[in-house]
This record gives sequence, C-alpha cells and structure tokens, in this order.
Amino acid sequence: MKLYNFANATNPRRVRMFLAEKGIEVPMVTVDLMKGEHRTAEFLARDPAGRLPLLELDDGSFLSESVAICRYFDAIQPEPPLFGRNGREIAEIEMWQRRAELELYLPISNAFRHSSPAAKALQPVQVAEWAALCRERAAECMGWIDARLADRDYLAGEMFSIADITAFCALGLGTNTRTIEVASDLENLQRWRQIVGERPSATA
Repeated sequence: MKLYNFANATNPRRVRMFLAEKGIEVPMVTVDLMKGEHRTAEFLARDPAGRLPLLELDDGSFLSESVAICRYFDAIQPEPPLFGRNGREIAEIEMWQRRAELELYLPISNAFRHSSPAAKALQPVQVAEWAALCRERAAECMGWIDARLADRDYLAGEMFSIADITAFCALGLGTNTRTIEVASDLENLQRWRQIVGERPSATA
C-alpha cells in the first residue's frame, strides 16, 4: 500500500491528518502538482482524473478522493471513530463534513486558484470576479461556523471528526496562500482553530 501525495496540497493534507489521528503509517510517493506530474501518462493510467491524493492498495487497485480514502481507513481501523459511532453521530458528522467541504474549502480553493500567480500552473485561466465571490462565500461560512462553535469544542459536537479536519485544512489553505484570513472578531472559530492546531496530527 502507498499514498501518492504532494506536501503543499490541501486534499493530501486531509488524508495525512486523518492517518495521523488513526496512528496509521503509509509509505508516501511524491507527485509534484506544480510540475504537472499528475498529468503524465503514467499517473493518468492510475487515475484518469489526475488527482491527489491517490491510494494504491496491495492488490494493485487504486482509490481516489480524500474522504473516500479516509472512509477506507476508518473501516479497516475503526478507532478512533472519526466518522461517528452511531446513526446520529454519523449523520451529524456527514452534515458538517459536507458543509466544511462545499461551503468553506471549495470557495477558498477556487479563490486561490483564480487569484494567485502561484496557482497559474493549476488554473491557467483565472477569473478575478469569481475569486472575489468565493472569498465572500467563504467569509459567510466562517461566520456561521463561528456561531456553531459558541457552545462546543468541535464542529459535530464533543467528538473530533473528519469535519474538523476538512475545515482546519481549508483555513490553512486560506492563510498559507494569503487568500483569506479568519476575521479577528470570530473568536469561537479562532479558539477552535487553536485547539485543533495543538493536536499532533495538525503537523502531518
């Protein structure tokens, strides 16, 4: 088993953080996105979508998409249960995972890809107006996540989950690329980010 990875990309970071929480070690193979190594014939033969991360299983088959890979590892090693332990927890975590991905991570990613000179290798045609709209959407999402965190430590309740991993990595992308910052008045979100950032997995 091995994981095709790029250290500076957000989706591979999500899987690395998930693996660190599980205490699972998987050999990593670097694929340089900025050099277009994910678009070579050799890589596309493994995954025609040309995306990272990509997990190669021992039987030679491949799994793509970050959350799908995380679900695989959660199934083979249930503890700690980062997708929930019962119907209510599973549903709530899924709800907040989807919100973190679609309402926070995706807008931040699009804002970066459509505004940063560093992203031109990934997004040759950049649309500044789309980047601005995505920043607004991400900022709005941060506001209601801040309200959600007013009376709890983690997005889905008392338990750290995949939803927290996605949101934490999304905010990291915003900060590291200078695309968008967490407003200083979002005190609950700032507190949550500090809590998550102190977990050993945050440096994975």
